[in-house]
Amino acid sequence: MKKIFPVITVLTALSLLGLIFFQFLWLKSAKEIKEQQLNENIAKASNEAAIKLMEDNSFLPRPRKNSLLFPSDKTQFDFVRPSVIQRFSKDDIKDIIKNSFDRNGLAGISFEFAITENTWLGDQLVTDNFFKYYLDSTHNVRNVIFLQPPSGSNLENLSKEEFLVIVVPHQNSIVFKEIGWFILGAIIFTIIITTAFFLTIRTLLRQKKLSEIKSDFINNMTHEFKTPLATISLAVDALKNEKVIADKDKSNYFTGIIKEENKRMNKQVETILQAALLDKQEVQLNLKKLSAHALISTALNNMTLPIEQKGGQLISHLNASKDMIMADEVHFTNFVNNLLDNAVKYSKENPEIKLTTSNAGSNFKIKIDDNGIGMNKETLNRIFEKFYRAHTGNVHNVKGFGLGLSYVKTMVDAHHGTIKAESTLGKGSSFIITIPLAK
Repeated sequence: MKKIFPVITVLTALSLLGLIFFQFLWLKSAKEIKEQQLNENIAKASNEAAIKLMEDNSFLPRPRKNSLLFPSDKTQFDFVRPSVIQRFSKDDIKDIIKNSFDRNGLAGISFEFAITENTWLGDQLVTDNFFKYYLDSTHNVRNVIFLQPPSGSNLENLSKEEFLVIVVPHQNSIVFKEIGWFILGAIIFTIIITTAFFLTIRTLLRQKKLSEIKSDFINNMTHEFKTPLATISLAVDALKNEKVIADKDKSNYFTGIIKEENKRMNKQVETILQAALLDKQEVQLNLKKLSAHALISTALNNMTLPIEQKGGQLISHLNASKDMIMADEVHFTNFVNNLLDNAVKYSKENPEIKLTTSNAGSNFKIKIDDNGIGMNKETLNRIFEKFYRAHTGNVHNVKGFGLGLSYVKTMVDAHHGTIKAESTLGKGSSFIITIPLAK
């Protein structure tokens, strides 16, 4: 697992980066193709519009000038073809261009146009925003067409030189509108794949962590059961000894050892079963209106002997004026007892443990302080995790499955309360519990 996990992470990350890179290239290529198609369609539509504007073969008579070959005569005229500006209004030209755009797949696209004679020196017919967009050659499509009758026609040399200039603004907007769904789809699926990647990595990390926790739990459980089993085995062998059988005091002593070790094993089994029930959320609390001070006093009495055996002292200050809470008698006493037991386990010689109660608004507050080994920041952030056990340094007599504080946290939550821990490494720890007062 340790070797394959980095390989999976690197390969998946490279695959994701490669997918994003090739999607970018594909979208870039699609944009260039759409730009080329747009330019070709605009050029085609512009040419069709120009042909339409040059189709009218009407002409106007103009009196001839006197010359040696053609004397003055009222019945003789020159003929000149009227210009596009003379033959069409601005709206007519706009309709012709629009129809041409519609036939070439450019429906709904805005455009500006100008008709000019002799480039910009003659008469002009210009739309309102033509010059504004004409000067911007970066984001617009410009198409300039020379207007003249078809080559070889009688009017070829009788027409003025005119130019049709069509400008289609916002080329990029048109292109992105065409490929917008492709871009949106690529972004959405990239986000989905990226999210799936991170969820997969997080799941693998969690599984790796659970695997480590499982191994630690099995090791702890093996140790916890191995010791009492070995003690019981030795006590049974001793009871088979004839001298022990003949001595009633020794027989009772070894029988007592077997009984105590059996209780210890039963307690560990109950702890594991209780943790399983908590996982399934099958623990039902029997909440009653009880005195918190009475329940705490019971827990304090249970811890008096273990603290005295270590040469320490247990100080209590039950200062809360209101102590009636909705609590389960068994579980409330248990989680207070677990906190006191932890304070004893992780203490140095001559432990000093102080329990204080107070009121904070409509809440009942319990604070348990000790002068034990304390915890670092990493341990402090994880102490309520199931199966997590802090490294105790030189303290080798601390045993358990890492379920105690997880149980405490679950029970405090079940009582609609909160718990937080404060600690300084080497100086001790404090646990602060807040439970709502009964209404």
